[in-house]
Amino acid sequence: MRPIRLALAALALLALTACGSVSRDAFKASDLAGPPPSGLSDIRFNASDGAAGIRFADAARTRARNQQTFDVLALSGGGSNGAYGAGVITGWSKTGERPEFDIVTGVSTGALTAPFAFLGSTWDERLAEVYTGEAADRILQPRGLGVLFHPSFYDSRALSGLVDKYADANMMQAIAAEHRRGRRLLIATTNLDTEETVIWDMGAIASKGDEASRELFRDVLVASASIPGVFPPSLIQVEGHGRRLSEMHVDGSVTIPFFVAPESLLLWTADRGTAKPGRIFVVVNGQIGGVFGFTKGGALSIVGRSWQTMSKALIRTHLAASASFAQRNGGQLFYSAIPDAAEADTSGLDFAADNRKALFRMGYDRAVAGWAWSVAAAPAEPPHVPAPPAKSGR
Repeated sequence: MRPIRLALAALALLALTACGSVSRDAFKASDLAGPPPSGLSDIRFNASDGAAGIRFADAARTRARNQQTFDVLALSGGGSNGAYGAGVITGWSKTGERPEFDIVTGVSTGALTAPFAFLGSTWDERLAEVYTGEAADRILQPRGLGVLFHPSFYDSRALSGLVDKYADANMMQAIAAEHRRGRRLLIATTNLDTEETVIWDMGAIASKGDEASRELFRDVLVASASIPGVFPPSLIQVEGHGRRLSEMHVDGSVTIPFFVAPESLLLWTADRGTAKPGRIFVVVNGQIGGVFGFTKGGALSIVGRSWQTMSKALIRTHLAASASFAQRNGGQLFYSAIPDAAEADTSGLDFAADNRKALFRMGYDRAVAGWAWSVAAAPAEPPHVPAPPAKSGR
């Protein structure tokens, strides 16, 4: 919990000093009105966009048409807890039962895992290295007094370096090849300017094949994993109405804990006869149940505990909504989460090597033993309640 207290203290300090900031030219909502910014129309969409949701559903139906099942893997946020999810993925490969997913999505730390999970078991060794190797020891780089002049408590150079190391030309080519087969790799960020969840089609980005696309690929991954206040936001350059704009993107889990389908589709039901049996696997990089912990009376303890409680409640709600979506459309949702009784530090900000390796081993062992997955039951249909009798006129 110490890293969380430090981060919260930093946020309080930033609020008091208001010195640290990100410099960029201001723009208005009207600058983003009309067609999507140049070059982005085919590689991203807002999760709340109804038209984009329909296109998403149509593409999924086209992919599923010639398949017996349709498999989706959704990887949640959770900071250093991402080591658990990486362990689950690699342990699952060991059993020989891990499917080739039609869609892989990632949010926050799940965004860092997603490209490896998308590319299959031959990339497991590199995935394990991301979370258990020495490079992750340097993820949290304190700024010291420099925090007074920056918008975050920690420097993101180590995080960017880690992403840059693995998101190389080889990975871009491999992802582009799978994209051409009809598979999709999607990453969520939060656009603070529009208060929207933005879904990025990483295969479409990789398919462009130039250095600019690789840089955008890297920037999206870093943005999705940039916890506000802990790491600085990512500025993504776009062209809008003849001028260059810098959008501010942060951790995707600010707006969504994991991504199964666009917001506009979660209440949607496919036409009868068009739905295909599908399986949705959600890796929750954290705990989801209430865990007792005596809360001290200080402001930082209260804020930290409240944040954890809110995050767990949001995950449970999103799991229920996603399970209901799957059930209505002929599918089933399975999830894997860190057991509530786990002894490891699950704060999400403990990047100590021993803790990361313990979380990875926990996920790996649970997957190999066949204990990793639970079925998420959709809420039962409410009982029929007869309408009240009409009032008699007098």
